Amino acid sequence: MSDVLSQSQIDMLLNSMKEGNSGAAKQEEKKEKEYKKYDFYSPKKFTRERLKILKGIHDNYCRIIVSQLNGILRMNCEIDVISVEEQRYHEFGNSLGENDVMVLLYMKLPDESKNPPIVFHISQLLVTNMIDRMLGGEGDAEELPVEYTYTDIELALYERLLGYFSGAIKDSWKNYINLSVESRRLEQSPSMFQEIGMDETIAIIMLEMKIPNASGYISVCIPGNLLTNIFSIMDKRRNVENAYDNGIANGREIIMEKLRNSALDMRVQLGTARLSFRDVYGLKVDDVIDLNKSKNSDVKVYVAGQPWFDAKLGVHKNSVAVKLDERIEKEEIEPSQETAQQPAEEVTAE
Repeated sequence: MSDVLSQSQIDMLLNSMKEGNSGAAKQEEKKEKEYKKYDFYSPKKFTRERLKILKGIHDNYCRIIVSQLNGILRMNCEIDVISVEEQRYHEFGNSLGENDVMVLLYMKLPDESKNPPIVFHISQLLVTNMIDRMLGGEGDAEELPVEYTYTDIELALYERLLGYFSGAIKDSWKNYINLSVESRRLEQSPSMFQEIGMDETIAIIMLEMKIPNASGYISVCIPGNLLTNIFSIMDKRRNVENAYDNGIANGREIIMEKLRNSALDMRVQLGTARLSFRDVYGLKVDDVIDLNKSKNSDVKVYVAGQPWFDAKLGVHKNSVAVKLDERIEKEEIEPSQETAQQPAEEVTAE
């Protein structure tokens, strides 16, 4: 074999080296695509499990709203959840045009806290087709130009249509939390909306809706603060349920802590008297009613309509008061007392 390569052999060797380098470069590029870059300057606020819960809730939401729209709009429609992602609000806001209309849904939570609203956005093609259906048309409206603005009549019909979309929210969340829409309004200037900060974390749920002659997207933007409060309430509820079901050592304390701020009515029964209607009709100022008890006898303290304590009547700081004597056990209560009507004369203990 010759030690000197011919020109054709040199060309073949160079070509094979080029192909090898390009193949390696393609493999490196493929490897880079397999990994998703993570921004450590803005870490994720919600775990994958949280986003999975949101997807399950909105899958249920899609089933509920589809069954309603099919009957109301006389058409077959399909709505599916295509993505649930955590983003910054400016990413959502930048995708809207100046003539887009946002729907703001103010939610009522069990803890009565004030939170930023959920933002709904339905693509213009879907809205115009559904409005056409509401007016008796075939739902074959064509896509309108970007600069098109809704008329006052269309906005009124749009708001009515939103009643069906917002009404299904309570049913879709009921397995997790008692959540309902307190109020809603239309926002016709997305760039002027400032109730959610541009850098605030949000969860974006993208729904794809397909109806005859049209298809489009529905975006549901849930602010991070609202979502944090919702998950906090859900976690507390789950902890209480686990304590009750598993019978853990401090289960009673956890449950009692939840009930500690509950308001209960307390009444002190001085005595009872039975009078005929004639006697009641003839009562006048300064008349005396006999309660069939001595002035030094015990009185009963009722909590939420049930007798709990025997007590002594007295005065404390120039106010009528009672001093609790002993607790009334359940077996000590006579059946006649449990079924008795409200006493004729009572003093309410604040």
